[in-house]
Formats: sequence, C-alpha cells, structure tokens
Amino acid sequence: MFELLGIPPQALFGQLLLGLINGSFYALLSLGLAVIFGLLNIINFSHGAQYMMGAFVAWMLLTYTGINYWWALLIVPLVVGASGVVIERLMISRLYHLDHLYGLLLTFGLALIIQGLFRNQYGVSGLPYSIPVELSGGTNLGFMFLPNYRGWVIVASVVVCFATWFAIEKTRLGAYLRAATENPTLVGAFGINVPRMITLTYGFGVALAALAGVLAAPIYSVNPNMGADLIIVVFAVVVIGGMGSILGAILTGFGLGIVEGLTRVVYPEGSAVVIFVIMAIVLLVKPAGLFGRTQ
Repeated sequence: MFELLGIPPQALFGQLLLGLINGSFYALLSLGLAVIFGLLNIINFSHGAQYMMGAFVAWMLLTYTGINYWWALLIVPLVVGASGVVIERLMISRLYHLDHLYGLLLTFGLALIIQGLFRNQYGVSGLPYSIPVELSGGTNLGFMFLPNYRGWVIVASVVVCFATWFAIEKTRLGAYLRAATENPTLVGAFGINVPRMITLTYGFGVALAALAGVLAAPIYSVNPNMGADLIIVVFAVVVIGGMGSILGAILTGFGLGIVEGLTRVVYPEGSAVVIFVIMAIVLLVKPAGLFGRTQ
C-alpha cells in the first residue's frame, strides 16, 4: 500500500474526513453567527447553547413522542428558531442602540442559564441518539471507508450554507435585508416592516444553530456542554473569515476543519491550537479577517 509523506493513506484520509465533518459544523455555526452579526451587529454568545438546544429537542422528540430524525430536521429549527424570535423581541431588541458589549454580556448570560437548566435536568454524561436506518453503514471508496451518515452531514451542510449565501447575497429579499441594516429609516419608508425583518433574521440565525445540533446528535453524545466546547472555536472561525462575512464564514469553516484534520496527522499535539494560531496570524496581517471589509 502506497504512503503519502510516510503516512498511511487510511490514516490521512480518515483524519481529513474527520476534519471535513468538524468543518461542516464550524461552517454551519459560524454562518449563523455571521448572519446575526453581519445584519444585526449582535455578538450572539448564546449560539452554542442554541446548537445544544437543537440536539436536545431532537432527542426529546424521538424519546417522548417517537418523532424521527427526518421530521426533527424540519421541526427543531422551527421550534428553536421561534425561541430565538422571543429572545430577540423581549431582550435583544432593547440593546440595538447600545454598545456591542451589552449584547455580548446578555447572550453570554443566556448561554449560562440555558446550559445550567439542561445540566440540572439531564446531567452531563450524554444521551445517545441513533443514526437513522437509511444512513447506517458505510461505503468502501477503495482508499478509505466512508460512513454514510458522515457523508450526508457534509453534503447537507454544503447545500444549506451555499443556499443561505445565495438567498442573502443574490436575491431581492437579501437586498432588502442588507439595506434595512444600513438604512432602516429609508427602507421603512417603502412600506417594509424593518423590525419584523430583523426579528426573523435573528430567528433564522438561531435556526441554523439548531439544525447543526440535529445533524450533530447522532455523531456526538447529546449533552449540555456540547455547545460550550465548540463555541470558542466557532468564534475564532468567524474572526478569521471576517466578522459578518457570510462567504468568509462558510469557506473558512470548511477550510479550517481540513487544516485541523491534517494537523492531527502530522502533529497531533498542535491540532487543538492550530485554529487559534491561524487566528493570531490573520489578525496581525489582516485585522478585518480574510473576507472582511475594513470599516
């Protein structure tokens, strides 16, 4: 069997696949953060907790009502996104005229409350969520074995990420939304309900986090800390891509997942910090991020 740089191909491609899986979650979560920050200027620190809520709601639907994974993909983003709408209306909307720091502190507090509630109710040991029967097993690609479910996660993440980018950057609705964030008074003069549009945008960003939670539930155990473990890395991804850049969040998420996987092959000790090293270098060279615009 041939080797690449002295590394067995199974090990190399296995870690690349793992990196691509992580990159799929980085991209989905950083996309939600970029949508919320780019359009609303809110640093949503509760994003990780809302990702965890998505996984837990899927688990509860299956355990208590028998609603399966496929229905959960539709229902959970609606339910958790609706909770985001309530949070935006009752709390975040009061902070738009204040400094970004107030929004960060509010959402950080919300994250702690949400995680504490789930930790108190379900503990921290983790709950299993089965892979749907249709996606069980795997496919032998010759050079590696690809689990079907992980292949599905990559494809679903790519489709959702680029569909969101297209909707925001290339459609009339996206143009209205971007215009509303730049000049809400002018857009309101055309009869568009700007506050409702902003509320629904926040709900959509939260729904993306919930969708990522449903996709993650069969791979990782469902536990209250699953969002807290990921959110710092996701924030680093958003900073590297450029705060508020939709395309930057997507490309950087997938790219850094692959870089992390390769690092795990050649220098495993560095895999936990490689993203933060890249973030430090990018901030020194290009403070606005790879795809961000200098204000």
